[in-house]
Amino acid sequence: MLWALPLFPALAGLALWSLGDGSRLRLGLVAGGAAAATLLLAVLAAAQGWQGGFAWGAGLELHLALTPLSGAVAITVPAVALAVLVFAAAHEEARGLARLLGLMLIFIGAMELAVVAADLLTLLIGWEVMGFCSWALIGHQWRDGANMASGRYAFVTTRLGDLGLFLALMATWSGAGALDYAALGRLDGVPLALAAFGILIAAGAKAGQGPFAPWLFRAMDGPSSVSALLHAATMVAAGAYLLARLHPWLAPAPGWSGAVIALGLLTALTGGAVAVMQGHAKKLLAGSTSAQLGLIFVAVGAGYPGVAVAHLVTHAAFKAPLFLSAGIAGEAAGTYRLHEMGYMRALPWTAGLTALAALALAAVPPLGAAWSKEQITAAASHHSLWLGLAVMVAGALSAAYAVRFWFLAYGPGDAEPKARPHWPEIAALGALALTCAALGLLWLDPVQASLPMRLPEGGALEIAASLALLAVGLLAGLTLARRETAPEPQAADWLGLPALIGHRIVQPFERLAALSAYLDDTVLDAIPRGAAWGARSVARGGQRAWGAMQADQRLINAAVWQITAMTRALARLSGGPGERLSDGLPEGAARLAARSGADARRLQNGLSHHYYAIFGIGALLAILMLILGKL
Repeated sequence: MLWALPLFPALAGLALWSLGDGSRLRLGLVAGGAAAATLLLAVLAAAQGWQGGFAWGAGLELHLALTPLSGAVAITVPAVALAVLVFAAAHEEARGLARLLGLMLIFIGAMELAVVAADLLTLLIGWEVMGFCSWALIGHQWRDGANMASGRYAFVTTRLGDLGLFLALMATWSGAGALDYAALGRLDGVPLALAAFGILIAAGAKAGQGPFAPWLFRAMDGPSSVSALLHAATMVAAGAYLLARLHPWLAPAPGWSGAVIALGLLTALTGGAVAVMQGHAKKLLAGSTSAQLGLIFVAVGAGYPGVAVAHLVTHAAFKAPLFLSAGIAGEAAGTYRLHEMGYMRALPWTAGLTALAALALAAVPPLGAAWSKEQITAAASHHSLWLGLAVMVAGALSAAYAVRFWFLAYGPGDAEPKARPHWPEIAALGALALTCAALGLLWLDPVQASLPMRLPEGGALEIAASLALLAVGLLAGLTLARRETAPEPQAADWLGLPALIGHRIVQPFERLAALSAYLDDTVLDAIPRGAAWGARSVARGGQRAWGAMQADQRLINAAVWQITAMTRALARLSGGPGERLSDGLPEGAARLAARSGADARRLQNGLSHHYYAIFGIGALLAILMLILGKL
């Protein structure tokens, strides 16, 4: 039954895509209905402990299972997606809307598969489908070449990180002979290290941590609803979830927990600094995503995966409405530049609901995100006092960029919006914002006691210090927003990391590729080209010889045919007139001789009167000749 959880939204997405564009109402109802049904399936699966399996063959089996942590994430994904899909149906461009909503549903199915996976192979399938969907969704408006380039950038960057997951899969299979998560617990030494750090690289790439962070800025070229889904409930959140899910088996790897903490803390601080400097509404929120997921990494590294998942859930609740709100403000202004916004008077409902989500991002009590953030602070303090202080500083940065975002986008101003949100957009935003408020129940002891996770005990002094720094962050963010008139500094683009990557990695690779192409075209190709030229020459020579032979053959044939014809003519001539001539001459001569002989015999017939008559005639003729001769 658990297979229904990933398959249902994926199949619904394919069906919706195949139906093609139609009215927004119909598309919204179908997409929202599919997400609602997926949410119902997730609740039933978590409540009844559904399992799943599929024998692929030759020792390869796909396993699905739900734990308390994965059950919470499996419910969070469709819950957030439901609001995002309703928003998208009302907000995004009508052309290609069926494709967009269909891809988003497939994206949700892939995320659900990654969440319920109980082995590395099943995880890899969901992981890669998410990667494909992210590429297609970021480049959804593919007629703009820049969007497709950004999609490729995100795709290639996350694929590089995915090599770590392939490495982990191979190390696990080699070391344990199986791919289920429990097999990770049977690894030790080098295979365990390869699996643990390979998964860390894959998770860091998906979550935009450390050197992988710039792809999140490029992903902002996609629609706002895609950004909301990507950051709140699917691919970016999947990286943090994976570390929390596999923590029991990966934590024994030497140096792994320290590496997770270092990567997360570095990203939380740098991402926070970048977000504070950003003048682009969506990129500010993207930087905040890196920073918040960095805090989740710290919680995992400190040994509290349950706290990490709790903050993942509260983060999804406030990050999705903030991206949806940025989409509304961006459409109202015709740009995402924060300095050209300021819609508190023009869009009061949107401003109020966004303020609730922004306060959650700032971790202001009694919102639920504040509770989960303070739990991370306590977990970090248990690990190290300095680590706890660093997390508090990261929390202050969160407060600064959260209040700065809201004040610039929806603070006092006379900006007149070019477009106003429709009621489904306000409803989706409101549902998520109210969820942020509802999660404030996490502050209640009975609710905490019911959570299936180990919680760190926070001291009063730690909480006081954290709240003090939070107040400093709020004041700093408000001050920056009021005084900010100059263009954003260059460091706002991830402290120059994209430029560094471009100069030190991308350009050398491009030059190497160009050199390789030149060598391939001029040197390596010379051999086959020479062979081809020789072959063509031989072929042409042979063709000419064959032609000559054919010509010669034609001449000989013609001569033979002429001779044959002449011979036939001569034969016909010899057989007719020739034969008659050759036979007629001797036969005529013979007949003439025979007739002469017969006449001569008649002169010698012995009849004397014949002799006298002949003699008399002769004598008469002689006399006549003499007479005539004298005349």
